[in-house]
Order: sequence, then structure tokens, then C-alpha cells
Amino acid sequence: MIDTIHTVVIGAGPAGLIAAGFAAKNRHKVTVIEKNARPARKLMITGKGRCNITNNCDIDTLMDNIAANPRFLYSSFNAFSPQDTMALLEELGLELKTERGNRVFPKSDRASDVVDALVKFARQNGVVITQGQADRLLISNGVVTGVVLGDGTELSCDRVIIATGGLSYPLTGSTGDGYRLAAQAGHTIMPTVPSLVPLEFEEEDYADLQGLSLRNAALTAIEIDSGKSIYKEQGEMLFTHFGVSGPLVLSATAYFSDMFPGKYRISVDLKPALSFDQLDLRVLSDLNEHPNRQYANSLGNLLPKKMIPFIVKRSRIDPETKSGQISKKDRQRLVSLLKNTEFTVSGFRPIEEAIITRGGVKTDQINPKTMGSKLAEGLYFAGEVIDVDGFTGGFNLQIAFSTGYLAGNQ
Repeated sequence: MIDTIHTVVIGAGPAGLIAAGFAAKNRHKVTVIEKNARPARKLMITGKGRCNITNNCDIDTLMDNIAANPRFLYSSFNAFSPQDTMALLEELGLELKTERGNRVFPKSDRASDVVDALVKFARQNGVVITQGQADRLLISNGVVTGVVLGDGTELSCDRVIIATGGLSYPLTGSTGDGYRLAAQAGHTIMPTVPSLVPLEFEEEDYADLQGLSLRNAALTAIEIDSGKSIYKEQGEMLFTHFGVSGPLVLSATAYFSDMFPGKYRISVDLKPALSFDQLDLRVLSDLNEHPNRQYANSLGNLLPKKMIPFIVKRSRIDPETKSGQISKKDRQRLVSLLKNTEFTVSGFRPIEEAIITRGGVKTDQINPKTMGSKLAEGLYFAGEVIDVDGFTGGFNLQIAFSTGYLAGNQ
């Protein structure tokens, strides 16, 4: 038996729920197919469970924070801006707050409240959310006519919106299903790689720093062959058992391409508020405060306890040297190390650990004003399945909302 449905949305993440809700507001009969028992599972873990919903910025700033194919998103951002996202969620009863960097969060700091609001938006407009998995599209003479589910059920429809996400966090359902469906309709899938992802290092001494969080460091990412700095920012980073993570590092990786061992290095300035000369005076003062104390025991006012053995080793100064006996040359080498501690990047962590996926359905084959396929009539795309991605700060979720809005309003 074939059920007749006007619009089928594949995927109940933020892009899918927004698309479904607006399609239903336009008096479409809408069914959302979601493989998980609960909608928007990935959204539940974003922002460490707080959910950075969007960025309360203007369109120019929004465009400046898109790493891949920003021009493709111009129409969707103008059609549905961050302020539109905020207004919609507030109308749904979700209280919001704007924090540092114009990042917008639910006032409750609970991602589940964002999920509840999006599900409410869809359901109050008559959307039916059903559990299942889309196996393939039904296409006749270049026109999408339906979807076949994994259990063999056929859903006939006038439109299909693919909003399945990418490949990151596959346990939440992002397993690349949308790429397979898009390819069936003839779409080119650009290579998928992790973005906003932790880094692994070639050096082994970082293991001594595992668990250490630096809250006010400056990180510079450098392309080794050219010596070109591709990213520089100040903020928080976290050393792990494999290398380094944290907001600074995740943001930096959005600028990396063609990753291979030894292509990039990162430089960490542990004291970005001080110039070299200012820090030299500070170190000299600390060393002279207790001139008979061993060097290894004289850095407690300068560095986190966990970092001292690491810096002592890298400075190549005998840890038992009396602080007052350290030469000017050795002291300035220590200062240089504090201003420029370097690590060689060996690679990204697996895509399963990335916040987002770079790559996806080629934008040249999608109409940027409608999110409609140029290859198959009645087929639309929204969210991370498309080859677009942004930096951290709420920009990737805004991509989902804006593209979902366009796809749902056709």
C-alpha cells in the first residue's frame, strides 16, 4: 500500500525540524522520517549540552564566519537571519541569552529545551514525526515521487527534503545517509573530512600535560612549508591523551585543508598579555625572589603546576640549577619558550569526533535561493548534508536554520 504525503523530510535534526515546520505552515502535509527514537539527538550534545543556538550578529559577520562556500548561503541568511531564529524560538517560549562573542544560548543552559522548542514548532503545525530509515528515493523522469523506507514501505510525495546531517557523531544518527540518497539523484558529493575537530601531535611530551586546561592562551596555526600563519586567536584549549582540543583548537581546524602529518604546526603563547621584554622582567623577578631555590621549584607563580615539568624539560635548563644562577641566555630561552611553545600536527582526530563534517552535496548543483536540486525536480537539501560549514560560535546551527527555512518554504 502506498501512502500519499505531500512533503517528506528525511532527518529530524534542527534543519529538518525547521524545514518541516515551515512546510507545514504553508499547508503542506508533512512527514518527517527519523531513524532515532528521539529527534535531534546530536543537538542534545552541542555546546557541551548547553547548545550554542546561533550568533547574534549581522549578515556580514555571519558571512565572514563561513569557511566553505559562503556565497552560496547569502540568500538563505537574508531570508532567515540569526535574529529570525531568535524570534522564532522566543515565540515558542524559549528564553535566550547572548554571551561573549555574541553567542546565543538558552537561558536554562539546557540543549534539551532547544530540542523541545523545535519539536513543538513542527508538531503544532501538524508535522508527523515517524521513526524509520530512508533507503532510497523514487525518481521518475527526473522528478522525485517518493521515498522507500528500510522496511519496504513506500511514501509517495511531491517533495523530499534531505536533512540528514553529515558523518560526525554517528551514534546520534549522522552516518552519511543523505550523501547516498543525493548521489542516487545524480548529485556530486564533495570529499568529506572532519572540521572543528581535535588535533593529534607528533611530539610525545604533550602526554605530560594531559587534562591541563589553558584558559587564556594565544594559539597560532602555521603552514610549515610556507611559514604562513593561517589562524591566530586567544582563548581556551585543553590537552588530552592524544594531543589537544578546546575552542581555540576546534576553531583553528576550520582553516586547515589537505591534512597530512607535518603540514601544520601550532604555536602557543602562554603569556599573551605580556611582551617578550615584559615577560623577561617578570621571569627575572620570580627567579631572583628565591635565588637559592632550585629552578624547577621557582615557576609556581608563573605557570600551572602541571605545566612546570614540561616547560623545565623543554627549556633545557638543569632543573637543579639555583634560580639566582641562571644565565641571561638561558632565561631568555625560557621566555622565548613561554611565548612560543610549538607542536607539530600529525593529523585530525577521526571524523566521528568532529563537531561538523566538511564536504557533502556540491553547492553548484543546488539552487541557493530555494535549496532545490538542479538535477531532480522536487528534491531539496538543508543543513550539514550540503558542502557548507562555518566556524564555532553558533554559525553552523544558523546554516541549518537558514537552509531549512528556505527548503521548507518552497
